[in-house]
Amino acid sequence: MGWERMVKKWLQALGVGLGFLLVGCESVLTTNAGAIGVEREQTMFSLLSPGRVHAMAGRAYLEALEQAQSKQQLNRRPYEVKRLRRIASRLIAQVRSFRPDAGNWAWEVNLIDDPQLNAYCMPGGKIMFYSGIIDTLSLTDDEIAAIMGHEMAHALREHGREAMSQAYALLLGELALSAVFDVDPDLINIGSIVVNYALTLPNSRTNEAEADLIGLELMARAGYDPEAAISLWQKISVQAGQSIPEFMSTHPAHDTRISGLRANIPKVELLYRTASSR
Repeated sequence: MGWERMVKKWLQALGVGLGFLLVGCESVLTTNAGAIGVEREQTMFSLLSPGRVHAMAGRAYLEALEQAQSKQQLNRRPYEVKRLRRIASRLIAQVRSFRPDAGNWAWEVNLIDDPQLNAYCMPGGKIMFYSGIIDTLSLTDDEIAAIMGHEMAHALREHGREAMSQAYALLLGELALSAVFDVDPDLINIGSIVVNYALTLPNSRTNEAEADLIGLELMARAGYDPEAAISLWQKISVQAGQSIPEFMSTHPAHDTRISGLRANIPKVELLYRTASSR
């Protein structure tokens, strides 16, 4: 293929891909900035509405509950379940500070009796904790609030919808190239992996930093000591070590994360003092 023809083909593929993206994508601010000041605009695929993503997440959450129930692992520790739900209720009461509609989400909190050090909040407010993270780290209520606030922040910022939108953009780009060059899409997968490492991972670290900051403000507004976010990550650092280099991980290195949290605690101190005095 001559050089001029190759350039023409690439421009044609680029035009097809950009056409899909221009029609299907929008830039949005999913949350208010808050005292902490998270204001990044996010690019979302318009066909992936929040309601659709919430429905998908709800089905996945129900499957996780059913699987845990079948293994007799679901909510087997009533005291811890009550504790988690009490903490969650205080945090949920503060979500309108970041997005008013989130106060109407069908929030739910459950506990799986499993040694994993894990917790998550799905789009739409479906929260899951694993007993392992509570037991292994001997978590205080404030430290649980730090974890839960962080995971809730991912849902508030629609990081799941954002990641799905990025995946759609990559897929559309692959389809455009394969259509123009008559290439088997499977042959493009290696390039997709490279693009994933070049683009997706830095954004994922950005999302983690945003969740740290919004979670910090949520816990402070709910009357939980923001300093507990520091003690939490110090415990995690001791437990897990620093075995994964930061540039190869979706999560910031522990020291980086702790430094970022410590630098932002002064922004939420007044909120914490006000809440804890009520």
